[in-house]
Amino acid sequence: MKIDVLTLFPEMFAPMLSSSIIGRAIAKGLLEVNLYNIRDFAKNKHRQVDDYPYGGGQGMILAPQPLFDALYHVLGTCQDSKPKVILMSPQGKVLNQDLAKQLSREHRLVVICGHYEGIDQRVIDKFVDMEISIGDYVLTGGELPAMVLIDCVARLIPGVLGNPESTQDESFSRGLLEYPQYTRPYEYEGYTVPDVLLSGNHQEIRRWRLKESLRNTLKKRPDLLEKAELSSYELELLEEIKEEMGRSQHTK
Repeated sequence: MKIDVLTLFPEMFAPMLSSSIIGRAIAKGLLEVNLYNIRDFAKNKHRQVDDYPYGGGQGMILAPQPLFDALYHVLGTCQDSKPKVILMSPQGKVLNQDLAKQLSREHRLVVICGHYEGIDQRVIDKFVDMEISIGDYVLTGGELPAMVLIDCVARLIPGVLGNPESTQDESFSRGLLEYPQYTRPYEYEGYTVPDVLLSGNHQEIRRWRLKESLRNTLKKRPDLLEKAELSSYELELLEEIKEEMGRSQHTK
């Protein structure tokens, strides 16, 4: 996958793109990230990219000319189909795992990092296919959200994580939170690993993991259960969990 990022602060991306899984994916040629400084496309003497909003108001707005020219340049390098152009914006659709999966199947993404009080609407009208937010809050710019998007999407590209099964049981992969994980030692400061995980009984381990996934979701994100398509077996386990939680509350 190729991802082109339009930003005023390309230096912010260097540590993230050279480290850990993303760095290795780039080194292997599974991911290509190109950074474009929006300021390089400004035509005025002082390379100014912002201006005051028409109609008055606080703050500055990213002007259309540098962004239009930057996008014309990037899109002009596309030899096949047009890539999906994304604006990181608090007004956008909130990023979740399903959206990340959809985007991971794209051959190329162009990501615009907004700044100041926003960007000129004409840029959105002309180029933007989708606005994406990482949450209902406002940051100083779109750089951090763009990094979150890149990380979330890139790890779903085949080969990036090495083991294709690595993402199957993750939180949100099928609408539920992940089950608890343990590693050695068996006992640490009085806390022990559930014995079922050492039993070697794979059927019981699968049952325990599914049940604890449901329990985690019920305790931490019950809203997800309202949307999850649960099997009759999962619904049966969920009832068991509710009964156990009810008994636990009565004994306190």
